[in-house]
Amino acid sequence: MTAMTDDTLPVTPRTLRDEMIAFGIMTALLLVVPLTGVYPFFVMQALCFALLACAFNLLIGYGGLLSFGHAMFLGTAGYITAHALKVWGFTPELGILIGTAGAAGLGVITGLVAIRRQGIYFAMITLALSQLLYFIYLQTPFTHGEDGIQGIPQGYLFGLFNLANPTVLYYVILAGFLFGFLVIFRTINSPFGEVLKSIRENEQRAISLGYKTDQYKLLAYILSGTLAGFAGSLKVFVAQNASLTDVHWTMSGEIVLMTLVGGLGTVFGPVVGAFVIIAMQQYLAGFGQWVTVIQGAIFVVCVLTFRRGVIGEIAHYFRRSL
Repeated sequence: MTAMTDDTLPVTPRTLRDEMIAFGIMTALLLVVPLTGVYPFFVMQALCFALLACAFNLLIGYGGLLSFGHAMFLGTAGYITAHALKVWGFTPELGILIGTAGAAGLGVITGLVAIRRQGIYFAMITLALSQLLYFIYLQTPFTHGEDGIQGIPQGYLFGLFNLANPTVLYYVILAGFLFGFLVIFRTINSPFGEVLKSIRENEQRAISLGYKTDQYKLLAYILSGTLAGFAGSLKVFVAQNASLTDVHWTMSGEIVLMTLVGGLGTVFGPVVGAFVIIAMQQYLAGFGQWVTVIQGAIFVVCVLTFRRGVIGEIAHYFRRSL
């Protein structure tokens, strides 16, 4: 079953070819970043948020479920990974694994509660659950409250790769991003992804065809939360801290902003959106509090000028799948 709107293209060999070519170009550009002199911390941070935005886009862009609480997966995985590395002395791979598993477990628990509702009610429930966790983490001793967990050791991945080396860390983060991106790409181009699109377009019709839509939406929610947690675990090695900022509702708002700027329901839109937003935060930091005003102005311009987002408009103009 293939759901279509005026902004989507059917899954054909041509669309898959276009997407694979775009993926190859993106990968090649990211591989040569260390050779260009670009500040590696900026790119690594952008890659983590790009994966987070792609995970969010899987839920809203292909499942039609708007979550205002995705920051809870990012922050939860970050706290668990940071605690495992600094207090328990876990190796980096085990820290990432346990952090991602924690986000997956959180996805199951919150998904069973939130998936019972639809539309704005679903969005408000996810926001409420995220803020509930925020205040829990504010008071829980292991998170160190407003101070967060600082000075997290980076260690050796698999006992071989020294993550204290910026170049090695960059390629590890890039590998993690590409892995998560390919998982999402495979999901949306699978029978499961086609059912998700049909639910987004007409849930009642999907139900009439015999699909248990609540189960599909729950699985999409859990997968999205798990990948968001994976991004949070990777981010710990870049920032070397885990703080309340990653759990706050404003972070969830930034995730929505990244997805909308890049292009909702596109494969590469969230990646571009994440780089745009992180670049503004990085290079406009000198403006102080005016950064948020500038971001808001740019967002308004993007909404008025690029209704489908940057990548969405490009894909629509050239009738290509991106």
